[in-house]
Amino acid sequence: MADLCGLLQEKDPNKVRIAFIRTYAKSASELERRKSDLTKVEVAQTAYAEETMSVLRRCGCLLVSGDMSKANVMTIGWGLIGQLWGRPFFLVAVRPSRYTFGFIEKTEDFTVNVPKKGMEEIVDYCGSVSGRNHNKFEEKGLTPKPGKKVKSPTISECGVHYECKVSYKTKVIPSGLPQNILRDNYPSGNYHTLYFGEILYTSADSDVEGSLPI
Repeated sequence: MADLCGLLQEKDPNKVRIAFIRTYAKSASELERRKSDLTKVEVAQTAYAEETMSVLRRCGCLLVSGDMSKANVMTIGWGLIGQLWGRPFFLVAVRPSRYTFGFIEKTEDFTVNVPKKGMEEIVDYCGSVSGRNHNKFEEKGLTPKPGKKVKSPTISECGVHYECKVSYKTKVIPSGLPQNILRDNYPSGNYHTLYFGEILYTSADSDVEGSLPI
């Protein structure tokens, strides 16, 4: 309403046109987000495991940890979905230098969000800047949505969402790795912590078929 009042009082036609376009774009984006939220449905925990792994290899997925008051999103290209201890798990690897590392250590949970077609640039961006200096949610128009089973939010614009509770974690031990892996992935140390996240809840767009970049 405040935006509308300001628009009516503005006399410069160019400013009116620009303000109208911005207001319309913001409203359209919000409408699209709400529409997306309404079409989210619960699915079997590993129903889209194959598609998720394909997207992970192709362009990456978005890992979120924190809560609705403060969270960070980062891009991951490594991960595994499978069965362990008779339960479904999503294994993710996070270096201690990553801003997200502190969030996972505090919340002991995370979400993995599978981007849809057209989000490739967003995924690239979230993997190239740090949340210490950038609010990637705001900068890329990503909408955090409260998780059903964990504190960490999901990302409304994505197509599939995994809500995971950390059941076990372990640090990569360099003495146990082959030299070629150490050389290619850890030239300066900064060894990953592996988080075994039990998948507590999985949701997806009701029309997710065909919308993923695979």
